Amino acid sequence: MAARGAAADCADCQGTGWAVRTVDGARRAERCDCWQRARLDQVLARGRIPARYAKCDFSTFTAYDNEKLRRAIGKARKFANEFPVVDKGLLFIGPCGVGKTHLAVSVLREAALAKGLRGVYYDTRSLLSTIRSTYIVPRASEAEVLAEVKRADLLVLDDLGAERLTDWAREAMHLIVNTRYNEKRPTVFTTNYEDKELPPAENRHFGPGSGPTEENQVLVERIGHRLLSRLREMCEFLEYDGPDYRAFEHPPTAENLHQKWKMGARRGLSRRASAQAQARPPEGQSDLVGWTGGRAGT
Repeated sequence: MAARGAAADCADCQGTGWAVRTVDGARRAERCDCWQRARLDQVLARGRIPARYAKCDFSTFTAYDNEKLRRAIGKARKFANEFPVVDKGLLFIGPCGVGKTHLAVSVLREAALAKGLRGVYYDTRSLLSTIRSTYIVPRASEAEVLAEVKRADLLVLDDLGAERLTDWAREAMHLIVNTRYNEKRPTVFTTNYEDKELPPAENRHFGPGSGPTEENQVLVERIGHRLLSRLREMCEFLEYDGPDYRAFEHPPTAENLHQKWKMGARRGLSRRASAQAQARPPEGQSDLVGWTGGRAGT
């Protein structure tokens, strides 16, 4: 009988999950590649990691000489290595296209693979939509959906603030976040919205005939003071800027990114619409085949 996760027809291990190899003149048994692949597939499936981000890990992240970015990468690696013995989660803050989702998924993959614990990924909008759908088509109950995100050993909530929270959505998010906080279950968040104080209304200027829009808001406007206060308790905030990975015609090198960053191609946070308009071509199209940069920056 094949070992769990091993391929029964594997020529290297014959389904045992162990391959005998000679290393420095000594023969030893190591986990077979087929077993490792099966484990990765299981992590991706159980963790709800979308196919677009399946190759996102630290080895496929293109870093460059950007001090705040390198600090964020270092903190992400440290978190993944030490998980689950960590005091706080992480919140990656930055404009579109700078690799926040890539880093968050890298943490999830590495922690889940190394420790064998349950990690779950959700885009925040998708999570709220899934919960709402249980009211219409009861394929799963609201309690079941909430239980998955509340009890996961590690949860990634991507694109926080992308959907401005209604009263109902705010309470759902509070329930998830507070439960995880109280049970000391770490959470990794990403957001495009800057964490800064909201200026008085009389000091806010939006241009002729305009008002507060998604493009010029800050995080507290998107999620509220109460939820932001809780995030400050439970997460380390890692903010950085940089050029949009997806604005390059071909997968950028570290030098490409560094040069554009030095030229001042830095975008303010929460400029979602303008950044998305610059993204050409969208990641995933044929001329980016082989680029393992994941979403590279929501």
